[in-house]
Amino acid sequence: MTTHAMIQTPTTAGVDSRPRTRHFATAARVSLGLVFFFFGLIGVLSFVGLIPLSQPSTPPPQAAADFSAALMKTGYMFPLLKATECVVGALLLANRYVPLALVLIAPVVVNIVAFHAFLAPSGLGLAAVVLTLEVYLAWTYRQAYRPMLARRT
Repeated sequence: MTTHAMIQTPTTAGVDSRPRTRHFATAARVSLGLVFFFFGLIGVLSFVGLIPLSQPSTPPPQAAADFSAALMKTGYMFPLLKATECVVGALLLANRYVPLALVLIAPVVVNIVAFHAFLAPSGLGLAAVVLTLEVYLAWTYRQAYRPMLARRT
């Protein structure tokens, strides 16, 4: 078998080859990619001072504001978080290393959901959509995770 034949495309890497399923997976991947690339890029650009962050019309709950301020005060966590979002969004949009991108962004998604569930419930709708897309795409690419999750004897 030639090396070229062994390269897995997204279709052979666990994505169902039926048109409807394939198109839904593509739509989910692009949607999640846009969300993370857009919000990550805004965060990166605001951190380096290229764009100012506007204040929300209604102030966030105190616990949410304290948590966000703590991320900013570390000096590295907010930039790392936003850079990760931006890179993962770009990978998802480019359809490159999608299983890796989903693994990298999974802890961020868990924290987004927890943040909105416990500190700022007003954003729980978008957090639920992001979680649903993440879980759906992880299930779609489950074949790529089988070796990593295999029991070793």
